Amino acid sequence: MIKESISKLDFFLLIAYIIFIIWWALKHAKNKDSDSYFLAGRNLKWPAIGLSLFAASVSSSTLMGHSGEGFISGIAVFNYNWISILVMVFFSLFFLPFYIKSGIFTMPEFLERRFDRKSRVFFSSISIIGNIFLDSAATLYTGALIIKLIFPEAEFMWIIIGMAAVAGSYTIIGGLSSAINADIIQAGVLIVGSSILSIYAINSIGGWEEFQVLFNEGVWLKLTRPLDDPTVPWLGMIIGIPILGFYFWGNNQVMVQRVLSAKSIDHGRKGVLLVGFLYLFTLFIFIIPGLVARGINLFGVENLPLEIINGSDLKANYGINTDQVYPKLIMKLLPVGLIGIILSAMISALTSTLSATLSSVSTLFVMDFYKKFDPKADSAKLVRVGQITAFVALVIAVIWAPFIQQFDSLVSYYQEVISYLAPPIVGTFFIGLFWKRSNSKGALSGLMSGLVVAALLMTMKYIFDIEIGMHFLILAPIILIFSLLVNIIVSLLTEMPDAEKVEQNTWDISIWKKETEELKDVVWYKNHRILSLFLVMACFLMFALYF
Repeated sequence: MIKESISKLDFFLLIAYIIFIIWWALKHAKNKDSDSYFLAGRNLKWPAIGLSLFAASVSSSTLMGHSGEGFISGIAVFNYNWISILVMVFFSLFFLPFYIKSGIFTMPEFLERRFDRKSRVFFSSISIIGNIFLDSAATLYTGALIIKLIFPEAEFMWIIIGMAAVAGSYTIIGGLSSAINADIIQAGVLIVGSSILSIYAINSIGGWEEFQVLFNEGVWLKLTRPLDDPTVPWLGMIIGIPILGFYFWGNNQVMVQRVLSAKSIDHGRKGVLLVGFLYLFTLFIFIIPGLVARGINLFGVENLPLEIINGSDLKANYGINTDQVYPKLIMKLLPVGLIGIILSAMISALTSTLSATLSSVSTLFVMDFYKKFDPKADSAKLVRVGQITAFVALVIAVIWAPFIQQFDSLVSYYQEVISYLAPPIVGTFFIGLFWKRSNSKGALSGLMSGLVVAALLMTMKYIFDIEIGMHFLILAPIILIFSLLVNIIVSLLTEMPDAEKVEQNTWDISIWKKETEELKDVVWYKNHRILSLFLVMACFLMFALYF
């Protein structure tokens, strides 16, 4: 029987935690100049970067979304995570050094350095829209689901406003430094809290062996799925997830902004590797509890078959909202005292991501748009404009958040929309770094053509209800190839790119050879290449165990 409400002790722990996080974050606020406000002074070490990346990335699509997908179809959603770790390694080896050495504030700024301002404006606009309507709004929606489950009499909209006030209270004032210092605490609470819930979940089903026996039949514990699998078809796993993963970890301002705050390339790299290591455990602390919920009939539905049923059918035929799996597990399995701690972990996941996206939007708008409009603006003015921008973005996200409940699940909402928007952006960054002939006209043409295709697909599906008949993970590489072909053809038919831009912002083998020489005398446990190799081996071992 699920508890109707939390105890006074749990409520006190939750409120005390929220107050502490706000105080801690504001204590570490840095807003005297633009470097401090937008990039925390560019002086962060790798543990802070790694923990902040983990906290900022673990939001609705990871915590509640992944447990919900675990309930629906088993561990298939972990494919997003282990393949993303491989992407992180690739990003840290090739792209990260260019980003940090260039001294940029935003990802779109790199496109201007390689191509021109038009590409920068295009990508920045897409990023701002995505940060508000995908990241911020989804985070507010999940936060409201949690609170609504605990306090069913509370109005949904007022809960969203309250969540926005918590994250906005320190992010708008203190900037990235406040967000990262809050993230460090919240990452620890999130890891410990989720691990505790996972242990209770496994015990509730009779232990690990009983869990494996119950879900041994079928594909529940398999990562490789048939081509018609609704969650992750095997072809989509191979050719689709890497595109989405690179967009999230290599192009997304929300994530890369933390890497840009590193004091050196080495600290940036090791921070990325740390979050990759932590992501290995998301299978056990986020996804498997959702699968356990299916085994213990968390929602108390009579005659619920133990077979894969998509989110919309679960909602329509059984009244099950899979976005509520994680909070319901908390309320059902945990004793008084622990509920407050685990709810604090959930609040950590939500507020850390919301603060990250607000910081991202303010940085993008100020650095990519406002500085062009007012080039004489001093640092203090840029900070003020950034604070106003973060507030406006938060208001828009609050208004949009309630509409997200129209989607089957949070993962389908986020991953599907990103799979349409990300490919042309990922393709432009890749071809810009590795092909010297690509020019500004080719880049813009590739970006625009990809956007047109994405807009057509979304219009067909969401406005005219026309079934496309192809999984979005397989559509993503098709969009990528199309935009790349447009980029290549236009580049070859037009003038050569600026030689100076190409020289400074493209990769060649001499960079790898120089780095190899520098690493000769570095002890193995400090050598990022060896650490990267260990992480890649761990990924394939995880895949082999659940092939």
